[in-house]
Amino acid sequence: MDTVIDKPPSVATRPPAEDAGENDGQAWKQLRYLNHYRVLLAGLFFAFVASGTPPAPLGSHHPRLFQWTSGVYLVLALASTLAIHRRWFPFKVQVHGHVLLDIAAITLMMYASGGVRSGLGMLLVVAVAGGSLLTEGRTARLFAAIATLAVLSEQLYNKLEGSLPASYTQAGLLGAGFFATAILAHGLARRLRESEALAERRGVDLANMAQLTEYIIQRMQTGILVIDGNGRIRLANHSARALLDNPRLEAGETLPAAAPPLAEQMRRWEQDPEAPPCPFRATPAGASLLPRFARLGSTSGSGILVFLEDTAATTQQAQQMKLASLGRLTASIAHEIRNPLGAISHAGQLLAESSHLDPADLRLTQIIQEHSRRVNTIIENILQLGRGGRSQPETLHLRPWLEQFIAGFCLSEQLDPGRIRLEIHPADTCVRVDAGQLHQILWNLCHNGIHHGGGAHQGRLILRGGLTPDTHSPYLEIIDNGPGIREQDMEHIFEPFFTTAEGGTGLGLYIARELCEGNQARLHCLPAAEGACFRIVFADPRRRQVA
Repeated sequence: MDTVIDKPPSVATRPPAEDAGENDGQAWKQLRYLNHYRVLLAGLFFAFVASGTPPAPLGSHHPRLFQWTSGVYLVLALASTLAIHRRWFPFKVQVHGHVLLDIAAITLMMYASGGVRSGLGMLLVVAVAGGSLLTEGRTARLFAAIATLAVLSEQLYNKLEGSLPASYTQAGLLGAGFFATAILAHGLARRLRESEALAERRGVDLANMAQLTEYIIQRMQTGILVIDGNGRIRLANHSARALLDNPRLEAGETLPAAAPPLAEQMRRWEQDPEAPPCPFRATPAGASLLPRFARLGSTSGSGILVFLEDTAATTQQAQQMKLASLGRLTASIAHEIRNPLGAISHAGQLLAESSHLDPADLRLTQIIQEHSRRVNTIIENILQLGRGGRSQPETLHLRPWLEQFIAGFCLSEQLDPGRIRLEIHPADTCVRVDAGQLHQILWNLCHNGIHHGGGAHQGRLILRGGLTPDTHSPYLEIIDNGPGIREQDMEHIFEPFFTTAEGGTGLGLYIARELCEGNQARLHCLPAAEGACFRIVFADPRRRQVA
């Protein structure tokens, strides 16, 4: 089968950014965390100064410089918080500015506290590491070089000033630590960024795959449901909703509440997974469905995948084969039965014309004629079914086609056209069916409605059609004003040779249903307050039927 396919889902992609940090929220978040550390550090130094007795060796060499530096450092750190939040400057500019601020402030406080021996130089390692994590390789090495030059310059100034002894060895080791930290931090950051990019690509791929899978599942002709271990529906595609005649079926509903017949089928399957599936109908007027089940896990409490197949296509193929076989059989019937039957009927007519028959014998000849005609009608119906052959579906505009049918039917049956009312809404409803076989089906149903419903002189019909409100499938109802069908006969009226009418063959409705199934349509009888109502639900005209 083919169906109309909508526009396929769009594929999510992430365009390459010229500056990963500019539009990367994660990078800005890392910069914000690093600035929190800066504010905390500057605030701690300023608190020591404000206490009046900072712990040694903080500010031991130059207290005034330490006070001013810690205060300015705190103010600039707080200003950086606002700059990051408002994004006043580009990401790279802010990273460079913050690292240079750290190097300058810590170097000055280190000098004010007695130089390298104060231990404050180790705080530069954190500044270099933080900057290296947020920038590229060359920039990371630049930060290390600037920090090293700052420490060496501080030592050189101490030597020139002569107030403090210089320690170039310790400064050199500290500089080597800066470069090692920069290289290691940048390598770690690069791997983290690569892992993040790979995870993001995998996430995009998975999202695209999930979207494509959802698109395919929703547009499959096969109904698909996913049931969890608690019996709740987790997924149901459009076909499943249509086949179950429940367009409002939603995830989260329990299967017994949404589709009791299917829940019963699944319960039987859980008890005996090897048992062959049995067709069922979700509603009395619904399609015949064949369920198949598959467990999604190895444990008994895992979910279950349910496939629902409309048996109409399979039934149509079987119907075509059955009609082909019946056609060959009826050719033999016509020769082997009809010819002897004609001889019997002719002999009965001749016998009835005899003047030597008494009334009792004449009655016997009438019985011969009546039953000969009855058998001949049965043979005609069987031959008609055998000649049905393979259906040739075509798209018909229902209203104009029915107007022509009603005109021909009334002319043939000598009826007033006013006794048949046509109601088609919407007026442009189309069906896909074999026109000749539809004519045969409707002629049979209308003939029954007129002659066996309200009577040949009072019988009236309503032909009402349109689209079903749930699945939007085209339908046609044939409603008469007769006594209706008894409830105990409802399940037998489509069986061959079942009839409640005197002289009926019991093949009319059987043939009509067989022809409907050959066109992937469904014929059923609906309960009605008055008269009988037969409904034909046609296949979706947008789909091609099985050849």
